[in-house]
Amino acid sequence: MEMTQEKNLKLHDDVASCERLKMLKFFSMIHRLKNIKRAGWVRTNVSNPESVPDHMYRMAIMSMFIPSSSGVNKEHVMKLALIHDMAECIVGDITPYDKVPKEEKHQREREAMQKLSDLAGPEVGPELYSLWEEYEQQSSPESKWVKDLDRYEMIHQAFDYEKQENKPASLQEFFDCTKGTFQHDEIKKWVQELETQREAHIKQS
Repeated sequence: MEMTQEKNLKLHDDVASCERLKMLKFFSMIHRLKNIKRAGWVRTNVSNPESVPDHMYRMAIMSMFIPSSSGVNKEHVMKLALIHDMAECIVGDITPYDKVPKEEKHQREREAMQKLSDLAGPEVGPELYSLWEEYEQQSSPESKWVKDLDRYEMIHQAFDYEKQENKPASLQEFFDCTKGTFQHDEIKKWVQELETQREAHIKQS
């Protein structure tokens, strides 16, 4: 009886140790994101372009400013913001300029998230994958807010770079590609205010 209990305890410890090793590997995998520069800024020759987690972090902070009257779970929005580009630690930041078919891009990212979710373990992994899939499918009100935040953060960053590099209106293409795509009135107000500030900056330059 005592021998059986000892074997069971050792087996439990071995399983726990294996899960911890996988968890640490997961932490190292997502570390790669810190070294992945956002492809749009690299392509447009921005100096010192932001990394993928820079983008996701500011999105997460922005989610705190969603009005309570929206009725969405802001904590859930924050989680989605922090997860939505996680697959890029394996597949990289794939943009339309890479000419990768949408279905293939989704397949690569799905396989990456499956790998990451496995490493994250049975408690956290399924949630990570579920959050990513929810965003990809745009299947909840929270995921739709994150889509707006994703686009808004990009144009806000574009304006930041225009000011930082003293190149007014140089990143107009990012504003053009998001025009008319915002779904929520609150975010539309942010966009309007940002564009007002940008127009004033252009005139002053």
